[in-house]
Amino acid sequence: MGGDTTGTTTPGARVRGMLLATHPAPAAVVTALALVFAVGVGLPAPRALLVTAAVAAGQLSVGWSNDWLDAARDRRVGRTDKPTVTGAVSPAALRSAALAALAVCVALSFATGLVPGLLHLAAVGGAWSYNVWLKATPLSWLPYAVSFGLLPAFVVAAAGDGRVVAGWTVAAAALLGVGAHLANVLPDLEDDDATGVRGLPHRLGRRGASLLAPLVLAGGSVVILLGPPGLPAAASAVLTSLAVVLAVLAGSVGLLRPHSRAPFLLSLAVAVVCVAQLVLAADAVALPR
Repeated sequence: MGGDTTGTTTPGARVRGMLLATHPAPAAVVTALALVFAVGVGLPAPRALLVTAAVAAGQLSVGWSNDWLDAARDRRVGRTDKPTVTGAVSPAALRSAALAALAVCVALSFATGLVPGLLHLAAVGGAWSYNVWLKATPLSWLPYAVSFGLLPAFVVAAAGDGRVVAGWTVAAAALLGVGAHLANVLPDLEDDDATGVRGLPHRLGRRGASLLAPLVLAGGSVVILLGPPGLPAAASAVLTSLAVVLAVLAGSVGLLRPHSRAPFLLSLAVAVVCVAQLVLAADAVALPR
């Protein structure tokens, strides 16, 4: 099962394998957030599409590089949800696709300008650093904090009108990234540990990671509530209340039933609430000139 059997697969299976290797759900969420931020700060449609395309290309490169670099580890633990394990695609194909997507990302990023281009490439570089090295270290959370935090900064800089990103937005996005990392690793803790991957969630243990993930995400929700100027919006206050309730529930289940899937799913629910709040507050992402 671990061999390269891509020569015997159908073109349709290879296409599905390539799509699966992009990690489509998180890639779609990050790309959609970039579009929401772009619309929120008032970018003209062509520029908003350029920013979104640059982010999409970066996400493709990150997803493909992850499955390329993890191919041997995934085979070792029999991850049949991975296309490199089933033989749908080969690591070599993913390597070529990842590098091609990265080249497109570089071109599109600099098409938005030098400063925004550098900001976005720093974000993508942070994600690549996770795939290459940091995922197995206590600093596994750092690339998520940096890359998510830089996303709104890139979008605001791409406007090119002198506005700067609001600090609360960077903080909230960074917390969302760290919380997403802690939650995302929960289903794979044992498989990762068996192949020598010992990031922060693995060192915390299942109980610790199950408790910290929703708390960090709820913290991001509070930042989104209190960060924008003026009185908190009623809808955001309701969402923060929901996030806190879900976080307490997730943490409680994580402590009492650490091997349950519920803490992971509840943490994802908190992350969805945070994303909804960011969408509602998108027009406050940039500080006025």
